[in-house]
Amino acid sequence: MFKKILIANRGEIACRVIKSARKMGIKTVAVYSDADRNALHVKMADEAVHIGPSPAAQSYIVIDKIMAAIKATGAEAVHPGYGFLSENMNFAAALEAAGVVFIGPPSPAIEAMGDKITSKKLAMEAGVSTVPGYMGLIADAAEAVRISNQVGYPVMIKASAGGGGKGMRIAWNDAEAAEGFQSSKNEAAASFGDDRIFIEKFVTQPRHIEIQVLADKHGNTVYLHERECSIQRRNQKVIEEAPSPFLDEATRKAMGEQACALAHAVGYTSAGTVEFIVDGNRNFYFLEMNTRLQVEHPVTELITGVDLVEQMIRVAAGEPLPFKQSDLKINGWAMESRLYAEDPYRNFLPSIGRLTRYRPPVEGPTATGIVRNDTGVFEGGEISMFYDPMIAKLCTWAPTRAQAIEEMRLALDTFEVEGIGHNLPFVGAVMDHPRFVSGNITTAFIAEEYPDGFRGATLADDVLRRVAASAAAMNRVAEIRRTRISGTMDNHERRVGDDWVVSLQGTEHAVTISADPEGSTVSFDDGTVLRVTSDWTPGQPLARLNVGGQPIALKVAKIPMGFRMRLRGADLKVHVRTPRQHALAGLMLEKAAPDTSKYLLCPMPGLIVKINVEAGDEVQEGQALATVEAMKMENILKAERAGTVKAIRASAGASLKVDDVIMEFE
Repeated sequence: MFKKILIANRGEIACRVIKSARKMGIKTVAVYSDADRNALHVKMADEAVHIGPSPAAQSYIVIDKIMAAIKATGAEAVHPGYGFLSENMNFAAALEAAGVVFIGPPSPAIEAMGDKITSKKLAMEAGVSTVPGYMGLIADAAEAVRISNQVGYPVMIKASAGGGGKGMRIAWNDAEAAEGFQSSKNEAAASFGDDRIFIEKFVTQPRHIEIQVLADKHGNTVYLHERECSIQRRNQKVIEEAPSPFLDEATRKAMGEQACALAHAVGYTSAGTVEFIVDGNRNFYFLEMNTRLQVEHPVTELITGVDLVEQMIRVAAGEPLPFKQSDLKINGWAMESRLYAEDPYRNFLPSIGRLTRYRPPVEGPTATGIVRNDTGVFEGGEISMFYDPMIAKLCTWAPTRAQAIEEMRLALDTFEVEGIGHNLPFVGAVMDHPRFVSGNITTAFIAEEYPDGFRGATLADDVLRRVAASAAAMNRVAEIRRTRISGTMDNHERRVGDDWVVSLQGTEHAVTISADPEGSTVSFDDGTVLRVTSDWTPGQPLARLNVGGQPIALKVAKIPMGFRMRLRGADLKVHVRTPRQHALAGLMLEKAAPDTSKYLLCPMPGLIVKINVEAGDEVQEGQALATVEAMKMENILKAERAGTVKAIRASAGASLKVDDVIMEFE
């Protein structure tokens, strides 16, 4: 077995590999750029080597710099993680030439399957059903439009070396094909150093289901069942689960055997993933093979008990797989929510900055399941504009899908993140969505259920009532504490009343509260009675309560006459007032928001790549106005309505903050 391995990656996946290596007694070497000097993976590793400036193109994907780090530290093997150099044949070949073991597949397999154009051709030759498309290289936008018309709209424009949603666009017409081709090409060049693009038919209403395979150097190949990855936004996976709620045993077996056969055909070893799209009749079509560890691998580990990183290391060291296909059973259900540094209330645009508070839920066994959190950040650390916006991968396991969802709800509600925009509210709302709970999902789920973006969740009546009871009980605790402040005037003792009005999400609840040393009993005006117990004290930002016999977790902040409470994707102002205060509050005027309709504001921290118009130009609805780049993604800002540009306030190359003015309209 290896004594020292280098991890040619950063962030969450570097930390994940270090954990398995440490468990195996293997020393680790981290590499880091300027931006990652104080990163968690650097602190966790036994050694760390600086490899260059912050942009990945000048550090993490420069093969010579990684090779120099290997030579300097004497690492015997390299784990590439995912992204960066993980599917780069030249990197694998360079390691092989230097006598260093690549913890991944052999370079011919990477060449055959890692390149999406080549992999589709090989799959077709092997008789695997594939999606119609054009596998050749595309020279320019005009050719992309011509090919798109031949294939038939809608089409998917994809980077040949792509992954993780980078360099991918869906086009429904000629204009979108031309625009999407150029943006995909730019993103592919920046993210992978390879700007080749191909086009395929976009299959509407599909499920994205993938098979995890694992192969050793002794001819053994197994599949570790499937992962359902249909909850996607902009082709980026957001929520994954294992197994799929859609597959039956026959389809699962057929997909698994086909995935193994494909791996055999290219001499594959190590962990890999064969991705399929599956239609409503359970017909499945080969999409691509990722010749690396997937981001979502933890859900497979939770239902099979197999440490995939450990097995990758053991396979690379020449060991045979310790199990057969018949040994790999599905145990329970696992969910994964990807926590991204993006603002769901601003159409999920990237958010960067310092994590002023980062408190994930406690990992390990719970009363009914397991909580796991894979991360590469820490409280006080910064989310950089140079890399992928992922903060963490929160996973839960339970015996059934319904229980795994409930575990995830509680885990999300106890996950505290402050200082940046993040998608915790959104994934929390999805966990409560009836369609998701039923398992009736496709890759179009987010687009169909949130067509106007995310504006926060609306809680069901029973949940609102539990929140109201919680607020009433917590308010009583706070009020009693205020009556005990020292230094008050004599004969001015304050009594805490029993009758209150709780206002939240447009509803009002008149309640009466009685307390005892064990908790509070909250009685509603319709006769409902809820018992509330908790050890919460004023000032704590997280409240864990039991309401009506069910656990509930609330992120809490004080506001005048109440609380700001966040749970399950809802961000609520909850006012708890006396009946007299409630009556007077109804007479107050609400402050109007400022009018920004005549400005194009920068929706995220980022770099202005291009300004498409000039002062005096007339623009039409949907016309591209500017392009902003952040976290390796290009975002084209378009006109919301027709108008005339009055002034340009920013120029290409400028670095802007959120809500900085880019241009003004008449």
